[in-house]
Amino acid sequence: MAKLTSRERRERRHKRIRKKIFGTPERPRLCVYRSLHNFYAQIIDDTKGHTLVSASTIDPEFVKLAGKRGGKSIEDVQKLAQILVQKAKEKGISKVVFDRGGFLYHGKIKAFAEKCRELGLEF
Repeated sequence: MAKLTSRERRERRHKRIRKKIFGTPERPRLCVYRSLHNFYAQIIDDTKGHTLVSASTIDPEFVKLAGKRGGKSIEDVQKLAQILVQKAKEKGISKVVFDRGGFLYHGKIKAFAEKCRELGLEF
């Protein structure tokens, strides 16, 4: 059996997580993705397959707030959490299910989740 790459291991973890996590209209799924240069977050209703709210470090709102495009630091991810929570509250979303996307719960993923909780998003 061949050794798996880190990407393949992450994709396996994500599939395992997605078997258990499902976003409903009452509790949509907060899905995060971390690339080398950017961070993306979406709140998704899986029953309809619709993205309700999204934010990323390449959005114009983030560029205004952070003063730069892209977000490699934990501080940038926390600013992104502020934008996402504000948009979610405007849409009336207060409870979500957190989908870490197969990424380990530390670093930017943990900082993003804790900041969202601190700002009033329940999960």
